[in-house]
Amino acid sequence: MLKRCTLVAAAAGALLFGSIAHAQYKDEYTVSTVLPSAFPWGQAADKWVELVNERSEGRINMKIYSNSQLVSGDQTKEFSAMRSGLIDMAVGSTINWSPQVPELNLFSLPFLMPDYSAIDAITQGEVGEAVFAAIQKRGVTPLAWGENGFRELSNSKRAISEPADVEGLKIRVVGSPLFQDTFNALGANPTQMSWADAKPALTTGAVDGQENPLSVFDVARIDQVGQEHLTLWHYMADPLVFAVNNRVWATFSADDQDLLKQAAIDAGQWEIEKSRSELDATLAAIKERGVTVTELTPTQRDAFINATQSIYQEWSPRIGEDLVKKAQQAVADRQQ
Repeated sequence: MLKRCTLVAAAAGALLFGSIAHAQYKDEYTVSTVLPSAFPWGQAADKWVELVNERSEGRINMKIYSNSQLVSGDQTKEFSAMRSGLIDMAVGSTINWSPQVPELNLFSLPFLMPDYSAIDAITQGEVGEAVFAAIQKRGVTPLAWGENGFRELSNSKRAISEPADVEGLKIRVVGSPLFQDTFNALGANPTQMSWADAKPALTTGAVDGQENPLSVFDVARIDQVGQEHLTLWHYMADPLVFAVNNRVWATFSADDQDLLKQAAIDAGQWEIEKSRSELDATLAAIKERGVTVTELTPTQRDAFINATQSIYQEWSPRIGEDLVKKAQQAVADRQQ
């Protein structure tokens, strides 16, 4: 009889604990992104939310707020807002989070990653794990990688095939000092501004050019604001990170943590494969609209690499020299 009462009490306690744990879940979890569903970035967030809703049978309700609206359009404040708890979750850019997580500047080092296998060698190996550890140490739990793509250079003035062609051009860059240093090294005049301000500035001629993945150039129709010249130089890639505020993460049960993480991994893999497979068609569409596309030869690319070596000397100590060396070795050892 005593044993039976004990079992009943334990079962009741388990049910009560489960109810309390479930009650701690929010009615809605905010998910921040910079770009909406028309772009692969936004589609990555859409897929994550879809998978979590499906696999949790609606218990975990996530709502996407695109265009950085939770931080009044300033994408560089997204990480700080998530760390402080103003944002629950995000699918964010390594570039935008780099002011708060110096290790993320690794991905912005010019010409570190020449191809997709190089990106994968970094994100899917020891270096990627070290970067995730750096993010978690600063109050945010990273779950998976996505991809915004290689950033290419466009402008309204001339075709670019050598460093001298960049000299004097006013280029819109994101809010990372490393980008300003890179374009200063090439003799350009970089101007930092949010994406919300970039297209108007291109329209008025306040800036001559910008750098972004092909998907952004295509969907945002950058060719309509005078960007007649596009250079494929793969000077850096922009991985995305699926992440959750540490305190929010701790409120989920172990099973739901596994669910959220696996959904992020699956959404990231889906988005990476999708965006990479669509690039040929995207480039063809851009060419059809009359944009002059210049693809650098290996020799031409080497000239840009040589012109930006000072960036490594200046930024490696800030990022972590050991981390940079491990990333370079991972790229050198990659399977192509």
